[in-house]
Amino acid sequence: MQATTKTFDLGDGRSISIETGKLAKQADGSVVVRMGDTMILATAVSAKEAKEDVDFMPLTVDYQEKFAAVGRIPGSFHKREAKLSDYEVLVSRLVDRALRPLFPEDYHADTQIMLQLISADKNLLPDCLVGLAASSALMVSDIPFNGPISEVRVARINGQFKLNPTISELAQADMDLIVAGTEHDLNMVEGECAEVSETDMLEALKVAHDAIKMQCKMQWELCEMLGGRKPARVYNHERHDEELEKKIRDFSYDKVYAAAKSRLGKSERSAAFKTIREEFVAVNYPEGSETGPDKFLINKYFHHVEYDAVRAMILNERTRLDGRNLDQIRPIWSEVNYLPAAHGSAVFTRGETQSLTTVTLGTKLDEQLLDAPMNAGYSKFLLHYNFPSFSTGEVKPNRGPGRREIGHGNLALRGLKRVLPGLEESPYTIRIVSDILESNGSSSMATVCAGSLALMDAGIKIKDAVSGIAMGLITDEKTGKYAVLSDILGDEDHLGDMDFKVVGTSKGIVACQMDIKINGLKWEMVNEALNQAKAGRLHIMGEMNKTIAKPNADYKPHAPRIQTIIIDKEFIGAVIGPGGKVIQGIQKDTGTTISITEVDNNGIVEVAATNGESMQKAVNIIKGIVAVPVVGDEYVGKVKTIVDFGAFVEILPGKDGLLHISEISWKRLPSMEGVLQVGEEVKVKLIEIDKKTGKLKLSRKALLPKPEGFTEAPRRERRERPEGDSNSTQPETNA
Repeated sequence: MQATTKTFDLGDGRSISIETGKLAKQADGSVVVRMGDTMILATAVSAKEAKEDVDFMPLTVDYQEKFAAVGRIPGSFHKREAKLSDYEVLVSRLVDRALRPLFPEDYHADTQIMLQLISADKNLLPDCLVGLAASSALMVSDIPFNGPISEVRVARINGQFKLNPTISELAQADMDLIVAGTEHDLNMVEGECAEVSETDMLEALKVAHDAIKMQCKMQWELCEMLGGRKPARVYNHERHDEELEKKIRDFSYDKVYAAAKSRLGKSERSAAFKTIREEFVAVNYPEGSETGPDKFLINKYFHHVEYDAVRAMILNERTRLDGRNLDQIRPIWSEVNYLPAAHGSAVFTRGETQSLTTVTLGTKLDEQLLDAPMNAGYSKFLLHYNFPSFSTGEVKPNRGPGRREIGHGNLALRGLKRVLPGLEESPYTIRIVSDILESNGSSSMATVCAGSLALMDAGIKIKDAVSGIAMGLITDEKTGKYAVLSDILGDEDHLGDMDFKVVGTSKGIVACQMDIKINGLKWEMVNEALNQAKAGRLHIMGEMNKTIAKPNADYKPHAPRIQTIIIDKEFIGAVIGPGGKVIQGIQKDTGTTISITEVDNNGIVEVAATNGESMQKAVNIIKGIVAVPVVGDEYVGKVKTIVDFGAFVEILPGKDGLLHISEISWKRLPSMEGVLQVGEEVKVKLIEIDKKTGKLKLSRKALLPKPEGFTEAPRRERRERPEGDSNSTQPETNA
């Protein structure tokens, strides 16, 4: 099959190829992007006509990883790929956010971009290639698209920036960003950092944009190889009524401007806008009119007026919808330990946005199993973000988390995981849940703040407090005016040109997410937004510190305690026992939860309990099982059996020795009658381990003071007891 392929070098000896014309030829556009052994099939299909009265871009992006790509069979019951995992949803969102602003505003046909990982290099994350693949598929189609765009991963490793690094290299990175953009502008950023400065962040974005420019150029060259880019299909997806549009603008613009300037709250402002629209309908379509109002066009044109008036008000008045200055943060209040039964909890409220967040501490058994081609293993840190409809005063069915909720939760997770302590300090599996109870912008950043507070309330020794802020932007291309907004409202996000979320500690940035809806974003705007965000973050952190400034000294009384014991690999079987009998018995007797993991020829034993007594009891049993008897050490043992010549005493679990009658007391005992009782505890000293048999010889009298003037009588000769009777030495009386 004849195919057209464009290959280019990344500059470090690695290359990327874009192939079209071989696979999926009935799609409007299809390509295979390859880097090493990683291959992504991207297809783009758009309906020929738009549905009636649709005024938005119905774009769907689905990224799916095939298990065959990594030579695995799915671990699910059905043994086939199921619905998209959270990771696949997050990758889909990366592409959606980069592509969506590049479609014509009046194009409303259902459009679907499908991205399939069909071959994988296990040391390369494919998310750095999906934007390039999706854009290339659109570029070789006739779908109207103001591209190309591309996405790259830029990481800083040992002080040097690298494009699309391997997974092993990423483990050493202190910056990991996915950046998307066109030849001229950036329009999407997502990533995490290790407390880096705003200057470092800006430098990384510039490095990424240089690579994006090159990859956009390669897409144009691919189109030239195909004889030039296909003409975009002809379409007409919008109804227009210029007379109606003018009537609405003349009637409502000044009124909407005044309402936007009135500093009303969210609900009151929304009601004011609705009243203006209803007044227009009442004036122009009184009862008994021959023709009724065209509700679709009225709503559409009124939204245009609202968009223009609100933006003009902010640029002209240099003030916000709620009356704040451009860099002013809304009032903040917070509270910790709000939920007495949770392991940690916090309420964080900023303006009309509120998060109730909980922290739950679990054991290794609570780890999340990840079963995906490129994302397999276990996770000890989970963060779930919930956005119920009542938070915005709406009625909607509860259908579980959507893509937006998964994305917002992932951003908060990225920001908080950077400050978590190591396993040595905190062996817990940690789950954070943020329930948004009110929302008027920046709910994901409220989750970050509430999550930081709740972790400290739970007693988790995080490295530093974390706060987050959402920045906005309003621009006017005609006048060149622009306004960078701190802590944006929902309307400022919806009607603005940028949503730039920045998460950080007092030392620097730990996570960020940026979506830009316009062309022409200049570096000075990004720099101003980053520095304004820093001031806002530090202000928010100062307010949080008034509630709790450092982690609590201890966990809550009802939180599980976990103690870690490292044992030699050879003792793992002894602790588990045949069929798990030993470990199950310990858990049953002590009320604890025990897990064992083999790491580097050691066994990592985690013991979890809700009280110290149970914990110590289980730990002592395990230490006893793995303990090696040492000659000269003292033990408190339990008498297991009594024989004529002494007693067998268990000094460690499963390890007993012979306490001979002659070693019980300095006084010569004629018999064992009445000397010891089975089950009695006795303090003994280990005086010998037989080198051949490993049998233990114990003494009690060695721990007793020797009577003054005592002379020890000659001892009788002793023979070893036959093998198998005990692991201890047994003397036999000569006939």
